[in-house]
Amino acid sequence: MGCFTFIKVMMILFNLAIFLSGGTLLGVGIWVKVDGESFLKIFGTLSSSILQVVNVAYLLIVIGAILLVVGFLGCYGAQKESKCLLMMFFSVVLIIFIAEVVAAVVALVFTGLAETLLTGLVTPLLKEKYGADEAFTQIWNVTMTEIHCCGLNNYTDFNNSYFYETHHGYPRQCCDMQEPCNSTVAAEMAVQGCFKQILEEIRTNAGVAGGVAAGIAALEIASMAVSMYLYCRLDEK
Repeated sequence: MGCFTFIKVMMILFNLAIFLSGGTLLGVGIWVKVDGESFLKIFGTLSSSILQVVNVAYLLIVIGAILLVVGFLGCYGAQKESKCLLMMFFSVVLIIFIAEVVAAVVALVFTGLAETLLTGLVTPLLKEKYGADEAFTQIWNVTMTEIHCCGLNNYTDFNNSYFYETHHGYPRQCCDMQEPCNSTVAAEMAVQGCFKQILEEIRTNAGVAGGVAAGIAALEIASMAVSMYLYCRLDEK
């Protein structure tokens, strides 16, 4: 087996794995969206990460769809030795790589900006869905209980919310599990928001997170290099 053939086979197998992983994530995302309660019964108590703050279903669906596209382009492009598909694969991976670098810079250097963006996105959802949407409420209850936090920033995120209007108070997690939880008790307890708590967990596990990020970046760079190698070698055939 020549070098070109070996690299081609590795490219196909690697992207086949990506394609199957994308399909799995897409399926799980659809499952969470359609039947979030059953998902939480299995995995909810084990989770304490940022995935519980954002909409897990849409996140998994988007990531799964991207992996499906990337895996298909790489696998089919290598198999058919299509320069067009290989170039599309390279371009998509490059765009993803650049987006990850930008996101990392924003998250690490502009933490305040990241907090502002999350506040603008998540706080309206909290006001609208917490207490009204059972799955959404359960996700946040698990998050706030396990991480010992309240809202995204603090208890004021629930001001003028559906939950506050119907229960005339705040979630008990905002008062360190005491009930009733009113503004006076919540202010005295001063339970931190989940964003700050999650940042603390990320800082605590920064080494692991950095290693995972470096590994993903290395795989992306390697996949781009391999796709360019196959693309250039096709000119010689």
